[in-house]
Formats: sequence, structure tokens, C-alpha cells
Amino acid sequence: MLLVTGTTGLNGSAVVHELAHEGVAVRALVRDLAKARQAPVPSTVELVEGDMLCPDTLGPALDGVERVLLISTANERMVETQTTFIDAARRAGVEHVIKFSGRATDAPSGFRFAHMHAEIEEYLRSSGMRWTMLRPSAFMQVYFREVPSMTGEGVLNLPMGDASIAPVDVADIAKVASALLQGKGEADRRYEMSGPESLTMDQVAETVSSVIGKPVRYVAADPAAKREALLKAGLSPFFADALDELFAERRRGCAEAVVDSSTHEAFGVRPTTFAEFVRKHEAVFRGEAQPSNLWAAGWLPSGR
Repeated sequence: MLLVTGTTGLNGSAVVHELAHEGVAVRALVRDLAKARQAPVPSTVELVEGDMLCPDTLGPALDGVERVLLISTANERMVETQTTFIDAARRAGVEHVIKFSGRATDAPSGFRFAHMHAEIEEYLRSSGMRWTMLRPSAFMQVYFREVPSMTGEGVLNLPMGDASIAPVDVADIAKVASALLQGKGEADRRYEMSGPESLTMDQVAETVSSVIGKPVRYVAADPAAKREALLKAGLSPFFADALDELFAERRRGCAEAVVDSSTHEAFGVRPTTFAEFVRKHEAVFRGEAQPSNLWAAGWLPSGR
């Protein structure tokens, strides 16, 4: 049996959908079974309720599981959540844990989640189970957050300076994660993953503009002003501070700017370009459809 955690989030639900699309049976760990059942879950997906921070609740989820894709919410308790789950998985006899991590997690960084992922990766490596680290770059889906300002004001407003990043489509990541869960690829190694091109924010804005047929220009936001806007939008101070750190890392130049297609090539996945991604989600970028985690993952109709 295969298990995916974090399945109501963007990446977890994308992986579960990809497995279902391939006809592979998978178990999805959810914290609220009733809420999860409100979505039209594919018939090959078994929903099981449990809390990663409460090992006593994880017995049914881990029963008979050979491989796990480990994902959890990026918050203050991420290290505690994932290391607690790793311990529970080891006790349950899980053979192999695939950790969803971040690009160049072991490189020096001022980004708090990079440090947290590095700590979890080290804990997993010392667990005695087989391990794989899947380390994607920035997600193309993050630009969904900027749609209101792009459609309403014609502005992509980010504190990125003249930095570049090589964003990757979550759908590509899901294909690789699905293959890893099915035992393909190599254990005890790291898979770095980026999109096929490194783009400045001017190029991102130009691409969106060309697809939706409306002018969009990039404005290099003041970092403090962007942080304040995120707080006003409802983000927690912890997460707003984390994003501030991430933007600072990107302005200085980081691994997310470097194109690395080796993982796409290893698993036979054609890299999605950013232009293809925007065209695929044109209704969202026009402001005519509202993305959600499940929608973006394909659990709800998306023309697939």
C-alpha cells in the first residue's frame, strides 16, 4: 500500500490525483474525514483520518504501508510534525519514506523553512528506513496569488528586484512523486527539480500579459510594504516573515534560479514551460475562475 500525507494541500492532492489517473490505489491521510469527503475523490483513493502529531491516531493509516510520500503544512511545527510521523512510520514497518522538501535545502540560507527541511532530512536519513528527498523549486502555482493585482491593476507586485527563478509546475512534480511512490528511481538519494527556464519577473509579467491579452507589468515591491500587505491579507506573522526571508534569498541569488532538468529526464517527464502553464490556467489568470488546492490538483474538473 502507498500512503500520501498532506493530501488536502496543493502538492499532496496533486500526487493523489496523478496516482488515481494512472489507476494506482493509494491511501490519503486527512485530518478531517468528513471535510475531505466533500470533494469528489477518485474511487481508487482510500481516505483515512489521522493526525501526524498524534501517533496513536495513525495506526489505520500506516497499516500495511510500504512507501510514504511525506508532506505537511509549512508552519512553526513542521519539524515536530514530520519527525513524529517518521517515528510512527518506522514503528509501523514502513520501508521507504519519500520526503517532499525544497531546492538545495542543505545550502546556506536565511530562509527558515530551508533550515527546517534540512533538519527533517537529516532525521529521516538516520531513521533506518530507505529515503528519497524530492526537492522542487518554486511552484508556478504561486502566481495564482498575484492574479487580483495583475487583473485589477495590471501589476505583478513582488519584492524580487531583478532576480530570476526557474519555477516548476506542480503537475510535473506530481508525476515524479507518483513514480517514486511506485518504486521507480533510486532510493537513498536526492532529486532536485526545476522548471525548464529561468525567468525574471518582467518575463513572468510579459508571459501572463501575452496570454490574457491585457497589459501586465512587473513592479519591484518594497519588501516591508509587501510583508505588511501579506499580513493584511490574513497571513500569520510567522509565515509573512518566512516569505520575507525567501524573497531576500531570491534577490541575493539562489538555487531556484538555476535550471535543473535532470529529474524530469530521469523519469521521462516533459518539463512544462511557464507559457504552457498560463495557457492551461488562462481562466484563472483572467480572473474568471478561482483556484483552490483541489482544483489546481485536478480533483475537481479542470479539463484534463
